[in-house]
Amino acid sequence: MPDSHDPLRSLFREAASAAETRTALPPVAVIERRGERVRRRRIAGLAVACCLVLAGSGAALASFLPDSPGPALPASTPSPLAPSSGPTPSPSTPPSSTPTSLPSSTPTSSPTPPRRTTEPPGAPTGTTYPGASATSSRLPG
Repeated sequence: MPDSHDPLRSLFREAASAAETRTALPPVAVIERRGERVRRRRIAGLAVACCLVLAGSGAALASFLPDSPGPALPASTPSPLAPSSGPTPSPSTPPSSTPTSLPSSTPTSSPTPPRRTTEPPGAPTGTTYPGASATSSRLPG
């Protein structure tokens, strides 16, 4: 039993033929632009993921490292001491006329000379300025 006179069937065929004539592939340039956008998004996503992985691993490593001893305290202004004529030998070693070895870096019980700060000419004495050197700029001799 052929249904060639079915009105619904004929409407569906007309719609299909109209859609087929309007359907066409987009130009190649449009397809290339879409591909480039997808590629850029993929690369940007990978870059963001890499940054997150690096930041997360850095934070994890920082949490596993031992704690630092704390912030360094600022230096305070030393109290003025009487100037000494030079370093005195430690009581445990007898004075000798010729040194046989280099001085050791261990602390001794001898008093330390006072620190000198540079002051601009005409400044009141005892005033310390920012950026002043903690040691004297004069050379012995």
